[in-house]
Amino acid sequence: MRNVKRGKPPGLTETGPALLYGVHTVTEALRNPRRRIHALHTTRNALEIVGPLAAERGLEPTVARPADISKAAPDGAVHQGLLLISDPLPPVDIEDLALTGPVIVLDRVTDPHNVGAVIRTAAAFGAAGLVTTKLFSPEATGVLAKAASGGLEHVPWARETNLARALDALKARGVLTIGLDGQAPEPLRAVDDPARIALVLGAEGKGLRQKTAATCDRLARISLPGALASLNVSNAAAIALTIATGLSRD
Repeated sequence: MRNVKRGKPPGLTETGPALLYGVHTVTEALRNPRRRIHALHTTRNALEIVGPLAAERGLEPTVARPADISKAAPDGAVHQGLLLISDPLPPVDIEDLALTGPVIVLDRVTDPHNVGAVIRTAAAFGAAGLVTTKLFSPEATGVLAKAASGGLEHVPWARETNLARALDALKARGVLTIGLDGQAPEPLRAVDDPARIALVLGAEGKGLRQKTAATCDRLARISLPGALASLNVSNAAAIALTIATGLSRD
């Protein structure tokens, strides 16, 4: 294949969203015209997967040994022979979210694996965006992007200074904000217009903060039949989206 060179990827540490790895993460990043890419390092086998996409982007991949990519990637990273260096995605304002589907709002969910899994779920449901705070939420690092499995390229992420004001901004656009609370008196039900809802989820164990809960239009619980009532936030997001969008009735 032309436009291929050989060498070792640079020794990098995961200090931000510029280092992406894994097949789904890298291929979706290559497909995203908003993602400015600086370099692509690949094993010979993985080149068969990403070579055509790289050519479309005018990239000249560097072919490296798996061991060299492992050294450049974070410890324990399942890179699948792919390492991509890029700029962060451009920031998104909450006012710019196109309300074509439900919005997911996370209240101080800090674990990158959980946030990445939520983004993956949101992408599968065609969510209009993710809203978090600038503080008390993880950066879009390679760990998060890998957990999102390519979803980071499809779900606009608005980072707001104040979550209550962000919810008010959504409500001003006609969005119904529903906070998920295990102690809420009413169960979550399907809504008439899934493109006009925001599902607000708190961290596992801590739940929603008092101010966040008070700002929501309503609170609802996910009714579960089993002995364990607590869910991982990504699982809760998936179930909530299934119920609220009416898919549970299909």
